[in-house]
Amino acid sequence: QVQLVESGGGVVQAGGSLRLSCVASRNITSTRNMYWYRQAPGQRRELVATITATGRTSYSDSVKGRFTGSKDNAKYTAYLQMNDLKPEDTGVYYCNCWVGSSQVWGQGTQVTVSS
Repeated sequence: QVQLVESGGGVVQAGGSLRLSCVASRNITSTRNMYWYRQAPGQRRELVATITATGRTSYSDSVKGRFTGSKDNAKYTAYLQMNDLKPEDTGVYYCNCWVGSSQVWGQGTQVTVSS
């Protein structure tokens, strides 16, 4: 089994930046796609960024051009660099991967953007 632990959330003003980290308990970032989701209060969880095993990235339209996903396989870690944050980016951010037929989620990290 693999565990994922997110960190790096916090409270920032609009226009600010945060860098989220997702550390895996074993080396999966080199063999699995890693996903970043977020869930705003009262909203469903939405996919915001994908980092493939080969390092390719894709983003939702709402964050494209502002968020950048990356990974460091040697550190078993995926990152989400978030720039030009907006109040609508507020929510709990989760990293995720698939191991076999099971989805693995971290505990989430809270991001709050004040206007």
